[in-house]
Amino acid sequence: MVDHHIVTQFDEELDELRATIARMGGLVEQQMANAISAIGRRDDTLARRCQEADVEIDAMEDKVEALTLRMLALRQPVALDLRAILAALRIAHDLERMGDYATNVAKRASALAQLPEVGPINGIVRMGRLTHAVIKDVLDAYSEPNVDKAVTAWNRDQEIDQMYTSLFRELLTYMMEDPRNITPCAHLLFVAKNIERIGDHATNIAETVYFQEKGTRLEGLRPKGDRTSYAVVEPPEPDAVT
Repeated sequence: MVDHHIVTQFDEELDELRATIARMGGLVEQQMANAISAIGRRDDTLARRCQEADVEIDAMEDKVEALTLRMLALRQPVALDLRAILAALRIAHDLERMGDYATNVAKRASALAQLPEVGPINGIVRMGRLTHAVIKDVLDAYSEPNVDKAVTAWNRDQEIDQMYTSLFRELLTYMMEDPRNITPCAHLLFVAKNIERIGDHATNIAETVYFQEKGTRLEGLRPKGDRTSYAVVEPPEPDAVT
């Protein structure tokens, strides 16, 4: 017969683990929102504050790892309980990487604040906001839990990739049209790639939520709309350059 005290204690530990993931996810959401706002508003102060948040996110990942290792060693969970613990560990890792990429975006925002503004920055902001919405959806899917919401968010990664491909082409065009655009557009290319990678990690979380609840992998190929590896942008005619 299972000891009621042990079961209750395990449930409390699982609640603590989920609460830690929720707090960590909230920090990443806020960091992402601040990084994108810093880009759009050319706000170096906000960008630097966003970079500082990464330390707390890293500390939370360490806490999740310690909790999961303790629970695996002492509780020997099975079935859904085991999947819940493994899911938390995976999600913490994805959130930590998302925090790193958001920090990279914030660093570029600091640099961009010192440079002339270029047109594609508005597209970067739109891409960032879409990715932020996907992050929120996958975290909601985890906390509820809601498999349908996770699958919907999983499918939206293609939108992020398509926006990235479009921005990639647009930024290359700006760089070819005027050499003065090269530095700010190069920073924006890195920003766009970091946002695209954040979207990939959000997709990972959606897959983890599905696995946690269903016990199987989400079937089908991951939707991808990134075509930058095949992108060819023709330079303008010499007489078209002013």
